[in-house]
Amino acid sequence: MKRVTFLTGYYGSGKTEIAVNLAIKHKVDYLVDLDIINPYFRTREMEEMLFTHGIETISSEMDGKMHLDMPYISKKIYLPLNQENKRVIYDLGGNDLGAKLLRQFDEYRFLDMDILLVINVFRTETSNEEKIIQLIHRIEGTGGFKVTGLINNSNMIKDTTVDDILFGQKIIENVGKKLDLPVVLTSYWNQIKQDVHVSNETLSIELFFRKNWF
Repeated sequence: MKRVTFLTGYYGSGKTEIAVNLAIKHKVDYLVDLDIINPYFRTREMEEMLFTHGIETISSEMDGKMHLDMPYISKKIYLPLNQENKRVIYDLGGNDLGAKLLRQFDEYRFLDMDILLVINVFRTETSNEEKIIQLIHRIEGTGGFKVTGLINNSNMIKDTTVDDILFGQKIIENVGKKLDLPVVLTSYWNQIKQDVHVSNETLSIELFFRKNWF
């Protein structure tokens, strides 16, 4: 994972769960909430918990920010980019509309940066190779940055099996081969006790936002 990492993905891809778990695993310094498209799950809701891990969250500066449903972005979002010794994850809004915010970072193209797409093949919008490839092209066209890697988060929440994960892995790896993109991460719920055998990094995730979902 590079010093600056942007995560994007359709609603339901599990992007925000990935952002929080990845931030904790890799001990990043900042987690920035840039999701103004669908604020149902907000990284800012985990502010206190993340603080115990030494991670600062950045989002809105307005009073009552936890419950706002407004396209407001703090000027602090640029702070981590200007601190060479700090690592940051940006949680972008889903799909190409959320990727528009990438245009604000044109002047930081020189940085060590990843744009990673979180994919759940059990969502209609990313259920096959063609749809995923089309999404990647839309994100790149709208955001002005190239996607640099793919994350397999194929799941059906707590009904997920290892076979489901590997089914998604095959589809996403095929996309990677066609576009010359690496699958950089495969994630799975930490209550799945079977080993998930893939060639890339794996991430066993805690469901911070879906604790009571079955």
